[in-house]
Parts: sequence; C-alpha cells; structure tokens
Amino acid sequence: TTTRRAQRAEALGTLLSSVAGAVIWTVAGLMILDKLGLNLGPLLAGAGVVGIAIGFGAQALVRDFLSGIFMLVEDQYGVGDVIDTGAASGTVEAVSLRSTRLRSVDGIMWHVPNGEIRWVGNKSQQWSRALLDVPVPYDTDTVKAIALIRRVVEGMAAEPEWAGRMLGRPEVWGVERFDTMSLAIRTVVTTRPLQQWAVSRELRLRLKLAFDDAGIDLGPP
Repeated sequence: TTTRRAQRAEALGTLLSSVAGAVIWTVAGLMILDKLGLNLGPLLAGAGVVGIAIGFGAQALVRDFLSGIFMLVEDQYGVGDVIDTGAASGTVEAVSLRSTRLRSVDGIMWHVPNGEIRWVGNKSQQWSRALLDVPVPYDTDTVKAIALIRRVVEGMAAEPEWAGRMLGRPEVWGVERFDTMSLAIRTVVTTRPLQQWAVSRELRLRLKLAFDDAGIDLGPP
C-alpha cells in the first residue's frame, strides 16, 4: 500500500510539474515577445486556431490522461495488482497517465490505454477469496463428504505455513448446485491478497488425497 501511494504521488507530481512547466514557459515566451515590441494579436489568433485543431486530433490522448489521473487519485489499482479490464487481464507491471501495462499468465504483455478501460476488477486489493466447488457423485454420503472437506480445510488453516495466508476461519457452505452427473459442495477461504491461487491448489491436492483415503470418488467436473 505504501509503495502504491508513493507511485501514485510520483505520477501526479510528474504531471503537475509538466503542466506547470509548460504554462510558465509559454507565459515567459509571450512576455519576451511583448518586450521586443512584436504584435501578439495575430500570433495568439493563429495559436488559437492551431490549438483547436490539435485539440480535436488529440481527444483520445486527453481522455487517456484524464482517465489515468482518476485511476491514480482513486487508487483503483497499482503495480503488482492482478486486474481484469475486460479486454485483458494479468499482473500490473507499470501504470502511467496514458496507459497501463499488464503481464498475462501466459507471459503476454498487454498495453491498455487508460481511456479504453470502462471497468476494472482488482483481484488483489485488501483481501482475496479461494472458492472451490468440489464435485461428488449423487450416491455419495453428502453429510460425510461435507464433514471430510471441513476437516481437511480446517486442518490446513491450523498449520502455520498456511494460517498466515488465510484471513478468518474457512467455511464449507454446503451443496451449491446439482449437475448432470454430480453435485458440487462449495468451500470458501478468505485469503490475503494474491494468495488465493496457492491456497486453492494446495487445498485441491489435500482434498484429492483425503477423498482417496476415505474411498470417496470425485464426480466429473
């Protein structure tokens, strides 16, 4: 959080510095020309026309910059967060006022203009959640299966290595849905940011081994 705030402050500081510098140099240039006795009327009129033309052509760039400012001010995401923008998803590697760079899980670097981001889902802000739907055949003793899942997940949460990655007590919500050949038992673990995937993988392994030992088959996904 501290790093993200520092990056946000640095980006905003750079923007304000650039804008202030441009305004100061422009005013200084006009004052110098005025002291030299040049007629600034035609120059200002021509600059106005050029400015309007540039403004129409740079609408997308202006939109990107404004969107970047709001993203930084609102702290929607920062470097290291895992986000989904709809068009692309991955780990944020850089955030500028014009674009955001994402590295997807398959290694692709996505350059997303800030003005094109209509909505963004942050998967690593404040806390995350490991969500598992464990499929079991219909002829399985459902109460026994739920008790086994609860025992496995609570045992994992009691281990120091994994307790530090979890927040609160894991929950087994029960039967979530009925599929064609199986029913799904939902398990939920609230985790620290970016730890949901590691917790999910370890929990799947432990559940598979526990179900094998208990002689309970896992149903088709």
